[in-house]
Amino acid sequence: MPRINLLPWRDAQRKERKLKFMVAMGGAGVCALVVTGAVYLLYTGMIDAQDSRNAMLTAQIKILDRQIEEINDLEQTKQQFIARMQIIEKLQRSRPEIVHLFDQIVKTLPDGVYLTGVTETGDHLKFSGVAQSSTRVSAFMRNIDASQWMKNPTLEVIQSTPGAFGSSFTLDAEQTGGDAAGGNDPGVMANAGGR
Repeated sequence: MPRINLLPWRDAQRKERKLKFMVAMGGAGVCALVVTGAVYLLYTGMIDAQDSRNAMLTAQIKILDRQIEEINDLEQTKQQFIARMQIIEKLQRSRPEIVHLFDQIVKTLPDGVYLTGVTETGDHLKFSGVAQSSTRVSAFMRNIDASQWMKNPTLEVIQSTPGAFGSSFTLDAEQTGGDAAGGNDPGVMANAGGR
């Protein structure tokens, strides 16, 4: 039987397979590099896009912060204006109160009682005066209690001075502002009329 040497053919085939394998490995490496580069570029682009969005959001947040500060300043200014308006309204409402108060003092003052001083501190009133008797001072206190512009009379001092006209007194009361204002107080008028 003739001998055929297949070694060169096998070597050629082995070299050819080796070459194909190397080409396949090179192609796979190139593909891997291309895919890696594409993924890197894709992620870099996404990161850049997100950074630009973040920068835009940061700029918008700064603008909104400035607007919020302006709104807060406007709110404070508004509250100050409202407070001023309320003070002005209160002053407008209280303008006639002093007239009513003096009118009520005259109406509550019974015969035989003379005031030497009236002091107002906030809502507190202090009356100083002279009365013919302590009964007249009691009538004055009852009239104050029945008044719509004054309340809670408190007697501080009543002194009888020998040889003087009568008893000097000092009493405190609170000013109510006339919440029930609208007409003459019948209790005050009855007490003032029944001196």
